[in-house]
Amino acid sequence: MKAENSNRRTAESPAAGPRRDLPGQVVLVLQGGGALGAFQVGVYEAMAEAGIEPDWVVGTSIGAINGAIIAGNAPHDRLPRLREFWARVSGGGGFAPFGAVDPGRFFARLGTLMSGIPGFFAPNPDSWLGAYAPLGVAAASFYTTAPLRETLAELVDFRRIGAGGTRLTLGAVNARSGQMRYFDSREEPLAPDHVLASGALPPAFPAVLIDGEPYWDGGVYSNTPIEVVMDDAPRRDSLIFATQLWQQDDEDPASIQQVMSRLKDIQYSSRHRSHVARQQQIHRLRHIVRELGKRLPAEERARPEVRELMSWGCGTVMHILSLRAPRLDGEDGSKDIDFTPSGIRARWDAGYRQARERIAEAPWQEAFDPVMGVVLHE
Repeated sequence: MKAENSNRRTAESPAAGPRRDLPGQVVLVLQGGGALGAFQVGVYEAMAEAGIEPDWVVGTSIGAINGAIIAGNAPHDRLPRLREFWARVSGGGGFAPFGAVDPGRFFARLGTLMSGIPGFFAPNPDSWLGAYAPLGVAAASFYTTAPLRETLAELVDFRRIGAGGTRLTLGAVNARSGQMRYFDSREEPLAPDHVLASGALPPAFPAVLIDGEPYWDGGVYSNTPIEVVMDDAPRRDSLIFATQLWQQDDEDPASIQQVMSRLKDIQYSSRHRSHVARQQQIHRLRHIVRELGKRLPAEERARPEVRELMSWGCGTVMHILSLRAPRLDGEDGSKDIDFTPSGIRARWDAGYRQARERIAEAPWQEAFDPVMGVVLHE
């Protein structure tokens, strides 16, 4: 499937060319969602084929892993490394050929719960001592992510991330203070521990100690790390590819199983729309402040206190291209541990097709209200 799929896409896709005219820096925002993260790789594949490489990648959980592989490799090595990672977590044999029959979903996911995922996580024997055993914050979990540490060491060049290339920002929440923290390669060197911390979803995975502080998966606090882009300083014009892995809208759940699945979707979609709507309000006000400042006499604008007030204004525009993973037939609340080859392939292909179509449409080239600071394209 790997070679066949690559050839199929090359035949039907435009050749990757030089970076096209884009409205500012390119930012790729990657939510958390376990196996659903294959959708993100399809999105990146379409971007790469269109000659669009990210200047900045922001990720949480599985998005942190995908993001580290992208930022930690040269552009020509990124897709091969991503394919290698997803081949390992899908059982180590790459994608299944078309027509191949995967094991039943129930038994496949049961196997994941019992045995873990190769190159990702494995059962933690210490957890067998019971839920009340005092194992310590860095060991109180059902699984160990030691296999992921080894995988990252093989697939990610962390020296490259710290060398001023593609910027990488990873979200994690402090298990002690309950506060969100973003580890940013622009501000500090990043290492495997930062990726592991961003993906340390409790109680499955253990907290990761960084500078003596324990960190869990950023999705526990906010699974949509787009706010870090909006709050960045200095502000810059941006084209943001925002991948959404969870369904914020859906039909009424009619069974307990559907209720549990719907609860998970709502929890991890993480109020993406309300975050964006709030940022649209804030950035509109920034534009208004800027326009009002222009109307002041020159002597007023020169006063220090007025310059301070005017500094709250700006004229930057951020285009958000929202890419939403579709619901697949037969999905339920355990879809994020569906690491079957067919599940990964379906989500990867869905991300590729959707991103390719949206890039061809180029909605950021359409007319928009110049007072808007944040333009959402859905």
